[in-house]
Amino acid sequence: MRKTNDKCNCTRIFLLHKKASLLAEGFAKDAAERDKAGGTAKAQKDAIRNSGLLKVLIPIKYGGEGQSWSVVLRIVRELAKTDAALAHLYGYHFLHLTTPHFCGSHEQKKYYYTESAAHNWFWGNSFNPIEPTLQGKTEGDTVILNGRNTFSTGSQDSDRLLILWEENGQPYVGIVPTKRSGITINDDWDGMGQRQTDSGSVTFKNVIIHAEEIINLTDSERTAFSTFDAIISQIVLANVFVGSAEGALEEARRYTREKSRPWYLSDYEQAVEDPFIQRRYGDFWVDIQAAVTLVERAGEKLDEAWAKDKAVSAEERGEVVLATGAANVFGTKVALHVTSSMFEVMGARSATRKNNFDRFWRNVRTHSLHNPIEYKRKNIGRWVLTGEYPTPTDYS
Repeated sequence: MRKTNDKCNCTRIFLLHKKASLLAEGFAKDAAERDKAGGTAKAQKDAIRNSGLLKVLIPIKYGGEGQSWSVVLRIVRELAKTDAALAHLYGYHFLHLTTPHFCGSHEQKKYYYTESAAHNWFWGNSFNPIEPTLQGKTEGDTVILNGRNTFSTGSQDSDRLLILWEENGQPYVGIVPTKRSGITINDDWDGMGQRQTDSGSVTFKNVIIHAEEIINLTDSERTAFSTFDAIISQIVLANVFVGSAEGALEEARRYTREKSRPWYLSDYEQAVEDPFIQRRYGDFWVDIQAAVTLVERAGEKLDEAWAKDKAVSAEERGEVVLATGAANVFGTKVALHVTSSMFEVMGARSATRKNNFDRFWRNVRTHSLHNPIEYKRKNIGRWVLTGEYPTPTDYS
């Protein structure tokens, strides 16, 4: 019976990946134009909604597909090949959706999984732990929020927002309907990359937060599992970066084969015959294979730890952090290298605004700055020298 179930699940995973590939193909048709325009990718987000892929990680008993993080991350990487912004929104959807699971109560976990599956919610956030400018004031059984969070992810066209605020210097996390009275999603995201991640500010004016909407830390506080937000965030981004590198390589390959001209001082009739260009493509491919291996290994480590739920130990969490950090560091380096060096193998005519090939680099560069790899290197290096795992924070 188990072999039959395993075979059935393999078929389901194959079909999920096929859906992601078809979505990515569709997104590729106008990705360059949408990047220039910015704004909200409403039609594309609706296509993700209609695909059923928003339920992939939700346990079967709550109405979802019951798949693992590694399946989600593979889909993130597939989408990133053509549209890093949508891949980011898709991956972070699960970061927000699972917050009641890893740091809320059992009742909140059950409620938000079940409701999200039933109503096909797309999750966004208004969450900035570095600049906690949103303030709350408790009034009876409710909290009244006023202020502004300067950064968000996928806030426009979302169904639920994961939000962070402070009251008397103490941070709180809650979940609200995006259209609740008093919430204004500002169209002020001006990043040079990730142009359609809806990452602008959100303003709150007398927004009411009910007690049951505040994440209840009673069941999870002081457990290693409750600190998995940074791990999930960083492995999602690592897959966005590596997928972007894969997509950039494919775009460059196609251009070199179809449009690039050989250097006029060479004796070659076609650019693909030039051994220097061949060697560069060989280097790109090898580096990307190594990066893919690291992100997949980190995904497997996350699967193992996630399956243990609140029983996961600090040491096991530390091992996942190391794997995720290594994948993120190397994936960032490879992605930045491939997405900037691709022009050297395509030629001068590739560097036009019409082609917009620089979007691959701009996307990676923009988000890789939000959590500098130097600090990940330091954390990993400290572990190598002392055996000390990285201290859990919002970014490690």
